[in-house]
Amino acid sequence: MTEQKATNITWHEGTVTRSERQQNLGQKGCTLWLTGLSGSGKSTIAMALEQVLLQRGKHAYCMDGDNIRHGLNKNLGFSAEDRAENIRRIGEVAKLFADAGIIAITSFISPYRADRELVRELNKEADLPFIEVYVDAPLAVAEERDPKGLYKKARAGEIKGFTGIDDPYEEPDQPDLHIRTDQLSVAQAVQQLLDSLEQHQLLAP
Repeated sequence: MTEQKATNITWHEGTVTRSERQQNLGQKGCTLWLTGLSGSGKSTIAMALEQVLLQRGKHAYCMDGDNIRHGLNKNLGFSAEDRAENIRRIGEVAKLFADAGIIAITSFISPYRADRELVRELNKEADLPFIEVYVDAPLAVAEERDPKGLYKKARAGEIKGFTGIDDPYEEPDQPDLHIRTDQLSVAQAVQQLLDSLEQHQLLAP
């Protein structure tokens, strides 16, 4: 856990309750954590889900790994330490969204189990729903898709420490949802996510 450096600080309880926010929005907040290799389809299905939820009058926000590194985490690289801090920060942000009653959809490779477990614990401690979604495409399929040309660069030695090539991806042991994007269409994958939200009773206050 990250060390608390600030001193002389006190938590200030607000007057608006989580239940009041949920009633106001007509839903419950949660974190949908999509993890998987680059090219597995995380961002594609995350953004498609966000669109469907908004069309249904639900409140959702999609946080994409590359996008976050343009702002909040622009000072982080891809070392194990920086990856851990990257995930910790976005985990804290997603928790705030969930507490506000928003369905936070995150799309991050998040290759290490320990980092993902830390985010799960953050939400558990706050009594907020956390759904880990393993967006699974075999490496060969992800590499064939290679939408950003990153695998090609990694194979050529132009990128070091690339997940799946010369840096490990630790598959979830027991994800809450396992989506095989080499076998499903985007619409089918989105439907599985919607079904999971329904099963967890998150689309109603």
